Amino acid sequence: MTTLRNRQVRLKSRPQGIPQADNFNIVEVPVEPLGAEQILVRNIYLSVEPAMRGWVSDVGNYSEPVAIDAVMRAITVGRVEQSNDPRYHVGDIVTGMLGWQDYAAVTAATIERKVGAGFPISTALGVLGINGITAYFGLLEAGQPKASDTVVVSTAAGAVGSTVGQIAGIKGARTVGITGGADKVKLCTEEFGYAAAVDYKAADFEAALDAACPNGIDLYFDNTAGAISDAVYQRLNVNARVVICGTASVASWSPPPLGPRVERIILTKRVRVQGFVVFDLLARYGEALQQLGKWVKSGELRYREDILDGIEAAPDAIAGLYRGDNFGKRLIRIAAE
Repeated sequence: MTTLRNRQVRLKSRPQGIPQADNFNIVEVPVEPLGAEQILVRNIYLSVEPAMRGWVSDVGNYSEPVAIDAVMRAITVGRVEQSNDPRYHVGDIVTGMLGWQDYAAVTAATIERKVGAGFPISTALGVLGINGITAYFGLLEAGQPKASDTVVVSTAAGAVGSTVGQIAGIKGARTVGITGGADKVKLCTEEFGYAAAVDYKAADFEAALDAACPNGIDLYFDNTAGAISDAVYQRLNVNARVVICGTASVASWSPPPLGPRVERIILTKRVRVQGFVVFDLLARYGEALQQLGKWVKSGELRYREDILDGIEAAPDAIAGLYRGDNFGKRLIRIAAE
């Protein structure tokens, strides 16, 4: 019997700031025989997340950093190729934290869920996966939008941001997106239904934000931190809510970057600020996926995917996110569906 070969993307060195291609290398190892109750998954799509920058950092985070020479942590979707667990059968499509590699031999505890039919399997890593779930709970539970709200979303054309904006619109709020470049501004308004969108790279960004939010801002879904958020805080209304979901604009938190102090705004405007990490709600993923699936089927929720081909694309994929190369959810396809 031919031994399967497994290409793995491993962390070669600890990044200083945003991970670059030279922080990773690709190695090839044999796939070992399965142990008791193990499942062998052939990954088809690998996910690329802005949060991966934090996963490889040795600065304090919500999870332990990926170890040097370890397979890069990543959510994937793939097909069961072999199984020693009666709950999983050859051909099942599954998703979980299976890493940037061709094959993953794991136990059922590592599998997040089986992926049902009815949608492209790639969506299990995006709008019907961690990004959609983040948008759903982050907005609806942490943000608690009202129909009368002006909701501002940073990285508004991205996988999470575009979903947040559309859900806020479904709930009746007026949505304003912040994104980078004229093409993404157009994408926000024409495809994702934002009432307005502004380009943070433009010289008149703050004036454009004022024009887009004439009555101030009631809810801010923050994926960036930094100068973008500094501008938004100045325009928050009394009893505004801020959901902090990401800090994509800050290259390094060691030492912490200095900026405007927002405590006085939070105090005088009685602003509620809450950090949100989707992994706190693992037990409730099904609840979100059921509703997200209905919205996708009805056409109320649109999504875009930015698919790179080949595992060789993985080392530069995170840096590409931070360069703004992608339009939509970034994935790496490493096998045929």
